[in-house]
Amino acid sequence: MTDAHQPPVFAPPVAQPLDAYASDPVSLGLMRGAPPATESQVRFDDGSLYTFPKLRWAYSNMRRLFPTTQVWRGDGWASVLPRADCSDIDAVSFVPIGGETPVTWAESLAANFTDGIVVLHRGRIVFERYFGALAPHRPHIAWSVTKSFFGTIAASLIAEGRLDANALVTAYVPELATSGFATATVRQVLDMTTAIRYSEDYTDPEAEVFEHGRAGGITTRAVPHVGAASFYDFLVTLQALPGGEHGRAFAYKTVNTDVLGWIIRRVTGQPLGEVLQERIWSQLGCEQDGYLMTDTAGTEFAGGGFNAALRDLARFGEMMRNDGFYNEVQILPQAVIADIRTGGDPAHFAQAGYATLPGWSYRNMWWVSHNEHGAYCARGIHGQGVYIDPKAEMVIARFASHPMAGNANLDPMTLPAYHALAKHLLAS
Repeated sequence: MTDAHQPPVFAPPVAQPLDAYASDPVSLGLMRGAPPATESQVRFDDGSLYTFPKLRWAYSNMRRLFPTTQVWRGDGWASVLPRADCSDIDAVSFVPIGGETPVTWAESLAANFTDGIVVLHRGRIVFERYFGALAPHRPHIAWSVTKSFFGTIAASLIAEGRLDANALVTAYVPELATSGFATATVRQVLDMTTAIRYSEDYTDPEAEVFEHGRAGGITTRAVPHVGAASFYDFLVTLQALPGGEHGRAFAYKTVNTDVLGWIIRRVTGQPLGEVLQERIWSQLGCEQDGYLMTDTAGTEFAGGGFNAALRDLARFGEMMRNDGFYNEVQILPQAVIADIRTGGDPAHFAQAGYATLPGWSYRNMWWVSHNEHGAYCARGIHGQGVYIDPKAEMVIARFASHPMAGNANLDPMTLPAYHALAKHLLAS
């Protein structure tokens, strides 16, 4: 089975022998000098930004490598995140999935190539660390955490009656009438139960994922370029999976979120950056602007292009934990958060075969654990995430640059670490 958390637009880097300390981009001197030495340069045109360890610098500096659009923080004061640092968190221990020997929280951060992590308990910062090229003020690529922002916005539009979850995609984007999405509903796109012939198998050079990247200009193109020239141009070429049927099984495919982004633009009449800014980002009391990567036509990459500062990502998680209320404002409808927490159909999800996620489901582009704490999360390749544990009143926001893209490489360490910390905070 293809790992659904492989990069949406580029081939996964090969694991290297360097650990988190030896691959530190500051210690390696990446992009230092005027100009930097050839061997220390991180570039788009040669693909080096996607290779380990150079991706450890790139993920904290994507705006220097790609066209982007601003997601304004608004003109208000930053909302307060009170501090209540806990000195005992580093020593919290757990046993990784499939392991036998206990590991500490501190050891897990290095094992997962963490760039930065913030833990909130009851809205207070109890733990915050930064490594490598990341700093509190510096935005980092969130990759597929982006999907959860736009899934939440779409669910809000449904709650407002502006978007019909049961309508066909073509009711909003008739350009997709000749594609495999023609018979899919908005709900099926939101929950990724579409049956589209689109492979994210990076061992197959003919997989559609590579054409997707070239179309959006996220990966280098041959000269002259042949094929779709933007994300939307690519979406209209996708066809139905032979023998497949929409609504039967979960299948994680980034193109679903690109379709959803197109729908949101049609319903709101606004670019995605403005929608995200008005509906969420400017209302959180963020410290920093965010930004979205765009394709060569200026269209924002809904499937994985959002960059943000870590504390602001934690603010988003805290808003979700508080049923859409934050910064003294009901930012999102309470019913939308309740629907996400309830989750999707576990039977649909099980067909994807995720060994590290038994019993989970997927709803409105969120991953729902259905564990005893009711935890749910937004997930992105290489270790990006927002993890919300309602019972423990805990939110974890993390940026990382693990050498392997798939979350299956991080879950054995991450998921038990997060649950162990939740139980620790519950007991405190």
